Amino acid sequence: MADKDNKLPSTKATEKDVDAFLGKLARTPVTKGSGVKRGRLMFAMDATASRQPMWDRAAKIQGDMFVETAALGGLDLQLAFYRGFGDFQVSNWVSTESELLKLMTSVFCLAGETQVGKILQHAINETKKQKVNALVFVGDCVEEDVDRLGALAGELGIQGVPAFMFQEGDDPIASFAFKQIAKLTGGACCRFDASSAHMLRDLLGAVAVYAAGGHPALEDMGRKRGGEILKIAHQMKEK
Repeated sequence: MADKDNKLPSTKATEKDVDAFLGKLARTPVTKGSGVKRGRLMFAMDATASRQPMWDRAAKIQGDMFVETAALGGLDLQLAFYRGFGDFQVSNWVSTESELLKLMTSVFCLAGETQVGKILQHAINETKKQKVNALVFVGDCVEEDVDRLGALAGELGIQGVPAFMFQEGDDPIASFAFKQIAKLTGGACCRFDASSAHMLRDLLGAVAVYAAGGHPALEDMGRKRGGEILKIAHQMKEK
């Protein structure tokens, strides 16, 4: 039986949602494998037909993740996405804004079913080869068995890879599933709407900095940049 923590949200993203997400990020430990100097972030997106507007927005802001982490030794990022029926693709690991932008602008969205489970399984497989510091997923819907997703999320959590789940809109099934995935991996989830692309940019930047440099890097960025990153820094000082 679900407890109070699992009540399904029915409203759009609020400052409370963002603060809760940032607080969780501030408390998430960073683990890096032996010999890994650069942060490794898996950037996964739903590319079914309804996602085209957000895909375009994400393509415009993706470069900020590389800019924010350049001084920390850099960020290696892998793009993963699904679309259509059974079409699941992953890129090579890239280390520059131009490489990722080229990848994203070559993709067009297709109607189909969600494949969140494939994202989680791929993250498990990839981190067994070389440590992945974090998984980011951006989507709006879940059409899969939530228990199956929970089993995969639990395995990903055992591997030490937190999943940061960004939900566009307020679909209740997706809200429940994303919350469970975040909880089981030790990550966090946050909702946003079509009018808050700036929120997505700031939160993606926060996760990227976390993956590349851990909490000290977030604190330093908060002092320099303010905004959502500053909220993280303040919450970290309270721990």
